[in-house]
Amino acid sequence: MTSSAARWPLLLLAALLPAAAGAAPGPPSVQLEELSWTELRERIAGGVRTALVPLGGTEQSGPHLALGKHNQRVRWLAERIAQRLGDAVVAPVLAYVPEGRIAPPAGHMRWTGTLSIPEPAFEAVLTATVRSLRAHGLCDVFFLGDHGGYRPSLERVALALNREAAAASHCRVHALPEYYRAATDGFAALLQARGYTPDEVGTHAGLADTALTLATAPALVRMDVAQARPRGAQGDGVTGDPRRATAELGRLGADHIVEQSVAAIRQRLPELRTTGKP
Repeated sequence: MTSSAARWPLLLLAALLPAAAGAAPGPPSVQLEELSWTELRERIAGGVRTALVPLGGTEQSGPHLALGKHNQRVRWLAERIAQRLGDAVVAPVLAYVPEGRIAPPAGHMRWTGTLSIPEPAFEAVLTATVRSLRAHGLCDVFFLGDHGGYRPSLERVALALNREAAAASHCRVHALPEYYRAATDGFAALLQARGYTPDEVGTHAGLADTALTLATAPALVRMDVAQARPRGAQGDGVTGDPRRATAELGRLGADHIVEQSVAAIRQRLPELRTTGKP
């Protein structure tokens, strides 16, 4: 039988372990919703002027990808872009976006679970979001759109808000097309260079889409369903062939998106802060 004296070192060690584990916290969060208002105020006072606004969408992506694919993926990517920039924060993901006519259903609304809102409502939310960020001192705002259907809305809102700003202001809004190009054409080119065909890579829920989700939000992927799916058009929302998707391929795409986005943002920021030109 273990004596009380013998148990004391074990009890002391158990008490100290949580404290030791918490003694070396990770880097501070870049997610705005994980900061207190005073923490964010201090960052802005310390020179943070850039906000990333990640835009997802709640839509079907075939039977093997969950409806929140865009939302979790863009949050993951936006966080890494902000970490690489070193002086940016990430606004909450906007999950409610235009996805097609509701009645009669069109676009992604033809499949169960997709949520769609009208373009004017979407653009009004974007506009108010940017104005809110600017009011707090976050001057340079970048839209990271993970879904291509609302690209025209992002461009319209950015143009209108930049016209609205005073001529002397160096604050600007950017739709950042480089993010979406890297996630689509850029990633597809990388995959094709490794021998995957355009038909396999696909444009929606195919190899590229599935691999990128495996790398950024693996819990949202049902690979058993993907691998059991017959090749070719099935009328199930998939354009491409997801069966050979892997997280390793997805990391290739994720790294490309982060690198291209960071480079594009850095290219804009020095000019904005010295000349005030868009």
